[in-house]
Amino acid sequence: MRLAHRLAVLTAAATGVLIVFGGLVTNTGAALAVPDWPTTFGHNMFLFPWSRMIGGVFYEHSHRLLGALVGALTLALAAALWARGGRLRALGLVAAVVVVAQGVVGGLRVVLQTDALAMVHGPLAQAFFALLVALAVATSAPMAHPAAAVDGPTRTLTLAAALLVYVQIVFGALLAHAGRIDLHLLGAVAVFGLVPVVTARLRRTADPLAAPAARLLLLLLGVQLVLGLGAYLARFSPIWIPGGQVTMLVVPVAHRLVGGLVLAAAVVLAVRVLSGQAPARAAAPTPRALGVAR
Repeated sequence: MRLAHRLAVLTAAATGVLIVFGGLVTNTGAALAVPDWPTTFGHNMFLFPWSRMIGGVFYEHSHRLLGALVGALTLALAAALWARGGRLRALGLVAAVVVVAQGVVGGLRVVLQTDALAMVHGPLAQAFFALLVALAVATSAPMAHPAAAVDGPTRTLTLAAALLVYVQIVFGALLAHAGRIDLHLLGAVAVFGLVPVVTARLRRTADPLAAPAARLLLLLLGVQLVLGLGAYLARFSPIWIPGGQVTMLVVPVAHRLVGGLVLAAAVVLAVRVLSGQAPARAAAPTPRALGVAR
């Protein structure tokens, strides 16, 4: 289990870097800097000369190489989970299928030159990242110990929060590629309405995993609010912001990365809470216990 956990953490970290480069590709307009796939300007992808990796080619080709690395790590993780059997084996296979599908979708985005696939590629990357985080949690040492019992409404709200954060990420992709800011703003209101409620409930537990994860999620949510406002001003407002083009590039990419981290923290909470047992309900008092004579 230790090997599987380390591989899951490493693969999740590499996927986080990959998401950053995906944001750089999108926000620098480098998505089609390399016109062919799976080759790179006719070269084998792994043999493309480093001296030619300049400008948009650097972002796009680095994204491809990182994708190949994540793919290899995912296959190794699936192999490590195979011996565990059960749900972990199944989730390892799902991760392997998703990473292959993600590579194909990214390649077809280049070949077909359609934004529709770009709107699938980004959210699928975040869903894959969430799956890796779930595997890292499931194979971690704290999961060997029982989770603190929480009531039914808290369990439901925790799962709903994770799903809502992911929907908001989908809305973010629609904003980036289709300009649908209305959906993204609506999703932000919903996330900032629900997630603090969930974190407040879970911070009060003594669970060694859920309580600190809830505090981290709340902190990340605050950072994401600041980055979201910055990204909005950089793209939709004439207001001058310091840093110029660098800020206009860094802030949206950071916003995307922190969005993934918010999703990761929400998934940690969901996996932990759902692994525990709901508190047992007290048995209804009998007439004898109430002192009622027959």
